[in-house]
Amino acid sequence: MKSIKQYMSFVKPYKWKIVWTILIGIVKFGIPLLIPLILKYVVDDIIGTNALSNAEKTTQLFWIMGGAFFIFVVLRPPIEYFRQYLAQWVGNRVLFDIRDKLFDHLQKLSLKYYSQTKTGEIISRVINDVEQTKNFVVTGLMNVWLDLVTIIIAVSIMLTFDVKLTIVAILLFPLYGFSIKYFFAKLRKSTRERSQALAEMQGHLHERVQGVPVTRSFALEDYEQEQFGEQNNNFWDKSMNQINWNARTFAVTNTITDLAPLLVIAYAAYHVIQGNLSLGTMVAFVGFMDQVYSPLRRLVNSSTVLTQAVASIDRVYELANEPYDIVDKPGASELKDVVGTIQFENVKFQYDKEENQVLKGINLDVEAGETIALVGMSGGGKSTLISLIPRFYDVTSGAIKIDGIDIRDVKARSLRDKIGIVLQDNILFSESIAMNIRMGNPHATDEEVIAAAKAANAHDFIMEMPAGYDTLVGERGVKLSGGQKQRIAIARVFLKNPPILIFDEATSALDLESEHMIQEAVEKLAAERTTFIVAHRLATITHADRIVVIENGQITEVGAHDELMQLQGSYYHLYQVQNLDNGPTEAMEINKHEDHLTQEEKPLF
Repeated sequence: MKSIKQYMSFVKPYKWKIVWTILIGIVKFGIPLLIPLILKYVVDDIIGTNALSNAEKTTQLFWIMGGAFFIFVVLRPPIEYFRQYLAQWVGNRVLFDIRDKLFDHLQKLSLKYYSQTKTGEIISRVINDVEQTKNFVVTGLMNVWLDLVTIIIAVSIMLTFDVKLTIVAILLFPLYGFSIKYFFAKLRKSTRERSQALAEMQGHLHERVQGVPVTRSFALEDYEQEQFGEQNNNFWDKSMNQINWNARTFAVTNTITDLAPLLVIAYAAYHVIQGNLSLGTMVAFVGFMDQVYSPLRRLVNSSTVLTQAVASIDRVYELANEPYDIVDKPGASELKDVVGTIQFENVKFQYDKEENQVLKGINLDVEAGETIALVGMSGGGKSTLISLIPRFYDVTSGAIKIDGIDIRDVKARSLRDKIGIVLQDNILFSESIAMNIRMGNPHATDEEVIAAAKAANAHDFIMEMPAGYDTLVGERGVKLSGGQKQRIAIARVFLKNPPILIFDEATSALDLESEHMIQEAVEKLAAERTTFIVAHRLATITHADRIVVIENGQITEVGAHDELMQLQGSYYHLYQVQNLDNGPTEAMEINKHEDHLTQEEKPLF
């Protein structure tokens, strides 16, 4: 029950509101207990007495019913309103706090976690499971206690009327409690399995919706329908299992709660016939049985709801307790005033202990303001190496130092604040262009946003958009071309103005015109900044200060373009192969394009 203890930490700040809700609820649930008492009084002391005349009986009936109407019509509605309002306020506020905490937690989880977990399943836990946990507060911490208090009050009143009849009324309580305990365990397990099946189906659906273009292009509609059918059928099986145990619970417990009033009616009627019990007492007892067993029936519902809530709490805290791979050391300092020298000291890395090393002892010293290009065959470790600089992952052994400081000794957020990253497939949010540029600096003015866009050669195409900077780009920037998205990504790095830059395949999928405009923007951005470029198209990185060839997780060659060409090693052969692959027409086009550029316009990579 560790997860419940953790959940209660979110409930604790609102304990006094819960107390007030319960106290108001006791009044609310206590008012209906007056009905059996009124019924007994009317039957025994008004209708059944010969000591009063009909006029006196009518007068007393008028006064007793007038008071009852006042209580039920005037007093009870506001009491009911405040109880419901407070209960729902507390429940929803707890959900607000949990989701807020979970989102903060999600932002701190490593990329490794996201690479192994479906997005749809994460969303299911944050939305569906968290929503289910509200019932733990509203039902478990409020309604259950109110129902128990109602039962206690009703039984206490019944004891003042007739002890033996009261014992008959509660005779089946132990059997009821045993059945609840038995079915609770079964329901919790089946509910948890159903929630997991729902999360898996949502994860599958999320992936397939994003992959509709692939499905269409390969004509896989029928196959994907079968795949979704399997997920849907799994959810159906788990749902029916949960429904089966839920139905069994209601069948057994409702049978028990229906038997108890029958026992009371039989016992009480016998004693009324024998003259040992008044008719009013019997009528009141039957009324109290409804007040006792209606809460018991609600407790059956509550047990089912609580089972679902507890299962959801378990799933929520599986996510909330997911450990961080990247954690700041105690006393970690802020990284300030970065010059930009970077040292890789015997850096080794593997994603999992069971897997082979991706990097096998990288040693490299980078001067401030230097441009380093990382090249090599796919899978050699280039992207992995640059992902270690902002601590998306931590080195397995060795160290990476910025200005002589081990990056593990500084706060990760302050480290990333000094690094600007442009990827091959940059993610844009489905909001305005201005908002996406402001990701580099959320507090930037409109003038600063425009200046960044101009520096990234993005201003002209933005102004051609229907709403200019307020144009919505669609999910993941679907309304923009690849080159436009890249320029937006570069603009937000301009706005961030970091001392260290990382470009990972930033132009590999672009046409020559887009590539030239982006290279021009990157040249401005990289001036006097330490820059790392990962590129497969070697013609785009010939102007780097140094080119580092990485093969099988190791550095095999380091030098300027001309030096490596003279060496005639791996870089030379890769360059020759790419020039042959380009063919004479494309190679001439590239050379012609570069010949028309001034030295300052020459592409950076």
